[in-house]
Amino acid sequence: MHPIRDRGFNHATPSEITPQAVYEQRRQFLKTIATGAAGSVLATWAARDARAAFTGHGQYPKLASVPSTLPSANAMDKVTDYQDATTYNNFYEFGTDKSDPFATAGRMKTRPWTVTVEGNVAKPQTFDIEQLMKLAPLEERLYRLRCVEGWSMVIPWIGFSLSEVIKRVQPTGNAKYVEFVTLADPKQMPFVGSRVLDWPYVEGLRMDEALHPLTMLVFGMYGEVLPNQNGAPLRLAVPWKYGFKSGKSLVKIRFVEQQPRTAWQKSAAEEYGFYSNVNPNVDHPRWSQATERRIGEGGLFAKKRPTLMFNGYEPQVGQLYAGMDLKKNY
Repeated sequence: MHPIRDRGFNHATPSEITPQAVYEQRRQFLKTIATGAAGSVLATWAARDARAAFTGHGQYPKLASVPSTLPSANAMDKVTDYQDATTYNNFYEFGTDKSDPFATAGRMKTRPWTVTVEGNVAKPQTFDIEQLMKLAPLEERLYRLRCVEGWSMVIPWIGFSLSEVIKRVQPTGNAKYVEFVTLADPKQMPFVGSRVLDWPYVEGLRMDEALHPLTMLVFGMYGEVLPNQNGAPLRLAVPWKYGFKSGKSLVKIRFVEQQPRTAWQKSAAEEYGFYSNVNPNVDHPRWSQATERRIGEGGLFAKKRPTLMFNGYEPQVGQLYAGMDLKKNY
């Protein structure tokens, strides 16, 4: 197991941000993988799926000491409490209230699970989720999560860069965008079929965004398998974009020539653009984006903090949008 590569960020270590007891437990997880016991760890993950909707950490091996991927981690960026991160969610397939996913997502079965990678690629493949998890060393990365609704969290995700999959399927020259399709099963997801959105939930990235090392395939959080309500068994994390760009419960990844028509664009194109980069200078039509409320810090009436351009990742991703009008290309 290799440590996270230093990508030139101003790092803090997880032990400086994460509670020490949780941090020390995570260390054993990577040690286990490093000693060649990945198979038993993956089996443990699979066994825990039935309990993934619960908030308890359980006795689960955790991750080793790795650098933070918060470019300016400090006391203002303490990790969000596990219970807050797993009970305050947007996952509209399970309901529109923040508590609905925690209450209802436990019915979703995440094994067996396959992810099809197709489109303009030389080597299309269908991966079993356990096979997919073994494509690259698992890393823990602390990312800010900024919701378009004006709230935010700091979450330790577990996974690896999406580029690890992209390089294996070998996109052709016609692949300009990547489309992400999520599960839409009305038998397991009570709001699929409702008029809330056009199902399945679809999101997309430009190819250079998808290839950026910060763009992450996520299999776990807080040293544990992903809870169902947080997008089990596989989701995206694109930390410089609003949270709705990070699709949950992925079943297909398509490489396409035309810009994908995403779920929220279909619903309200004037409110949710294709790029949806975090930008404090571009307000939502119904509220300001200049500030945000960090979940777990004093409730609804807590003092808000300024929102950072690209959610604080401008040094890493700003060059992707050089010369673009970031208000027009929202």
